[in-house]
Amino acid sequence: MTNDDKLSGVAHEGAYENFRNEMSYGDYLKLDQLLSAQHPLSTEPNELLFIIQHQTTELWMKLALAELLRARCCIQQEDLSPAFKMMSRVSRIMNNLIQSWDVLSTLTPTEYSAFRESLARSSGFQSHQNRMLEFLFGNKNRAMLKPFAHQPALHAELTALLQAPSIYDEANRLLAKRGFILDQSAVDRDWSMPYVANDSVAAAWAKVYGNTSQYWDLYELAEKLVDLEDYFRQWRFRHVTTVERVIGFKRGSGGTAGVSYLRAMVNVRLFPELWDIRTSL
Repeated sequence: MTNDDKLSGVAHEGAYENFRNEMSYGDYLKLDQLLSAQHPLSTEPNELLFIIQHQTTELWMKLALAELLRARCCIQQEDLSPAFKMMSRVSRIMNNLIQSWDVLSTLTPTEYSAFRESLARSSGFQSHQNRMLEFLFGNKNRAMLKPFAHQPALHAELTALLQAPSIYDEANRLLAKRGFILDQSAVDRDWSMPYVANDSVAAAWAKVYGNTSQYWDLYELAEKLVDLEDYFRQWRFRHVTTVERVIGFKRGSGGTAGVSYLRAMVNVRLFPELWDIRTSL
């Protein structure tokens, strides 16, 4: 027996092997369903990469949404410590999504063109989870509900998020609860409208940053929000760079302007006062 055989035996010793009446790893993770969910519509082998890239992105977004919804609830309840943990986790998820573009960028224009027609009108623009993330971060746009009009339950879920305060709205409302004087429009408005920077909000955050020892939890909340937007911007940037690398300035499969649309999204500011404060400090 070789040393490798001995080591293998030690590692294997005690491992349970009879799963006739027990739940296995594959059973728990539903791997039969998960690994059979990739159905390329062309004969091009590179289509598998494209499908897996987007499926795994959707899985990570599912987790990010769950964490962000919990974090928003904690902020509403002024229970910030758990919210910080959840927001940090989302930042790590976003970092993972940023790195995943490195894999898709190995797809050359020629390889993608070989199966692009298989996508028909489908596009990441139609990702309802991506739209939910945007709404939770405060990038509200009622027109973005239209691609989901044929799915009433999903449309209703998206509408509810559109009409609810974003995580940044809840952070600003928390400032008011803590005694900061905010304009009424900052604490009670039509939440379905895009957020517009507010002088009273800027003044409140300036006070937090000016006296971090007194307002440490609010200061930490602000920095967790900045972390989130930082990673979210990087994700958008890597998206537009990868798209330009693969299809240049062609229109997107879903009908958008492609690179020019994605570049405009990179410039969207989610938490403006938290970025502006850097200049005034």
